[in-house]
Amino acid sequence: MKLSTKTRYGIRAILELALDYSSKEKLTLSEIAKRQNISKRYLEHIIATLVSSGLVKSLRGKNGGFVLSKSPSQIKLSEVFRVLEREISFSPCLDEPKECERIKNCVVRDIWLKLRNTMFDFLDSITLQDMLDMYFHKIRKSHMIYYI
Repeated sequence: MKLSTKTRYGIRAILELALDYSSKEKLTLSEIAKRQNISKRYLEHIIATLVSSGLVKSLRGKNGGFVLSKSPSQIKLSEVFRVLEREISFSPCLDEPKECERIKNCVVRDIWLKLRNTMFDFLDSITLQDMLDMYFHKIRKSHMIYYI
């Protein structure tokens, strides 16, 4: 399974909004695009999806921009993933079990089902706040100075 570019970029964009959440600053599309090196035109579609899902708010006007609709600790990575990655299928039989005549005895389907459930359990366990914590930990670690 390969994630779509929309999902990969969307998670980076919403993480950028999470970084500015506590400052109450609104980020413009141009700022997000520049910071994350994403085409502004492509980012427009991603942000529109995040806004229509209710994860992000769009504020219009001279000082407008985009902000998270709720705290980073209240947004699970699985929510973002489900909004952006519409087609999540390891096998057609997971989505349309009636289409497969071997469904009752198929252990391969059981494996795909377990894999999908494990993936979403994992994504459910991570919030944007967790991602921020990981990010700041990496930043601190990369700026450590060792004295001999």
